[in-house]
Amino acid sequence: MRLGLVGYGNGGRHFHAPFLEAARGVEIAGVVARAEATRAAAREDLPGLPIHASLTEMLEAGVDAVTITTPPATRRDLVLEAIAAGVHVVADKPFAPSAEVAREMQDAAREAGVVLSVFHNRRFDADLRTLAGVLESGRLGQLWRVHSRFDLDQPEQLEAGPHGGLLRDLGTHLVDQLMWLLGPVVAVSARLDHVDLPEGRTDAAFLVTLQHASGVTSTASSTKLNHLQRRTLLAYGSDGAYEVASTDVQADALFAGKRPAEDPVAWGHDDPEHWGTLHTADGEETVPSAQGSYVAFYEQFAAACAGQGPAPSPAEEGVAVLEVLDAARRAAETGETVRLG
Repeated sequence: MRLGLVGYGNGGRHFHAPFLEAARGVEIAGVVARAEATRAAAREDLPGLPIHASLTEMLEAGVDAVTITTPPATRRDLVLEAIAAGVHVVADKPFAPSAEVAREMQDAAREAGVVLSVFHNRRFDADLRTLAGVLESGRLGQLWRVHSRFDLDQPEQLEAGPHGGLLRDLGTHLVDQLMWLLGPVVAVSARLDHVDLPEGRTDAAFLVTLQHASGVTSTASSTKLNHLQRRTLLAYGSDGAYEVASTDVQADALFAGKRPAEDPVAWGHDDPEHWGTLHTADGEETVPSAQGSYVAFYEQFAAACAGQGPAPSPAEEGVAVLEVLDAARRAAETGETVRLG
């Protein structure tokens, strides 16, 4: 599959290109970049690849699929242009400004007969995959609650404006992870903490509580403004508990200059000092890290485009996440629990 990368900023350069290079069945066919600094970075990282000035130009050159990594305000129009050209699409998160807009893109893809996936890559995080294995083992008994906390000391990366806010940023990933792990959500309550930036007011921290149709309760919380750097997962069940304080192992490796193609087998495992602990009547047990690899997202996407299995985080699942995020914002505004469905 020849895939074009639309946008080569932080996301395209660090969270797409390295995994596309490592993915079996995928060839990077070109990059869309306009700013000279961005074009220079693409030439340095991907020598010999065509660099296009627009998606239209790339589509005319010919590709089987595209990944749209440009800023959220541009995403809808570019996704619809690619769909209209009959190519498969990966849309970066946040998928859309609202569930309503996301449904428009979903319907367009369905009518065109193309695959549309949302880049919910953090389903392939090592800590989440490890927790999934613990839950699948049944050793926690009846699952009661799961708590996900991801704090980052990145005040400079807060985005204001109608397409900004931490809930739409990291909140997209955390809510999607919990829905992938625990199933559909039937009710949402939330608290958003706001700050006034020069570009406008925005939410800088959040706490969202989800009631799942399965009967499990989960929480997702995050801040970028409180000078904390923590990633923790906790799960409680009738027979025990599981806890882990992990690292963002794939991102840390990327920014340390490593690439998944260099050693695919060793990629994406958290170090032993960050392994989780299972607490049961038998005592404490260390649980080795499962592998997390965003490469798997693109290999699954390529297979789906070839008619060989389901797409990773298809559009309808992206719509469902946005419905929860929209409900969380309403819940935070009213102080009430918002029911879905």
